[in-house]
Amino acid sequence: MLSRERVYRTEAVVLRRQDLGEADRILTVYSLDRGKLRLVAKGARRPSSRKAGHLEPFTRVKLLLARGRELDIITQAEAIETYRGILEDLIRFGQASYTAELLDCFTVEQEENQTLYRLLINTLERLISGEEPAATMLFYELRLLDHVGYRPELFRCVGCGEEIRPRDQFFSAAEGGILCPKCGSERGDASPISLNELKVLRHFARNPFHVATSAQIRPKIYEGVDRLMEGYISYLLERKLNAPDFIRRVLRMKQEGVEPNRVVE
Repeated sequence: MLSRERVYRTEAVVLRRQDLGEADRILTVYSLDRGKLRLVAKGARRPSSRKAGHLEPFTRVKLLLARGRELDIITQAEAIETYRGILEDLIRFGQASYTAELLDCFTVEQEENQTLYRLLINTLERLISGEEPAATMLFYELRLLDHVGYRPELFRCVGCGEEIRPRDQFFSAAEGGILCPKCGSERGDASPISLNELKVLRHFARNPFHVATSAQIRPKIYEGVDRLMEGYISYLLERKLNAPDFIRRVLRMKQEGVEPNRVVE
């Protein structure tokens, strides 16, 4: 019945947008009750448009939509939350872009998943609330992979099936998890993973956010885990993502004493 409605409402977060023609935009959004949608916002680029300010990237918005021949059309838009803190800091902007990019890449259109929607808005809220950014993104990555069926195996060797012992191990993106030293040494594509990095991954994989982020973790450990997760996700998607390189460039600029400009709206 829902698919035959000529007009319908939904709540969604804007993941990305692209220009269409002289005045329109195509938006990719992730909605509460309909999953990922591609929509047209007619006239959104005109200065007089009332919808434009409600359809910025990462905005959580109420939408009134009309069925179209190819893409449905946004007839009304009302922002619920703009997450303005994201636009005021390039690091947070990059992390929000990565959050949206991952969700876009791992989901198909019109497949409802309210758990993923809640994960998305919780992550955006955490990015502006002062939570540890590295912890926020690691938690998001692991939960997203879990919900879309790509959770890495962290407790048993994916080669021989033996339980992993407390020592340095290997990680195989192709096999989807941890390899014991014996199996890992026989695989040319496996990467070393330290015991501390493995402990962090396990801790985040089996605990809710407030418990996972209660541990004091050194930045070097996060860096190692981040490289491993980026490699695993790139393998699954068969391509590199754009946002991680952007975040690294901004971090290098800050380390060199160059203060990047805020995001231009």
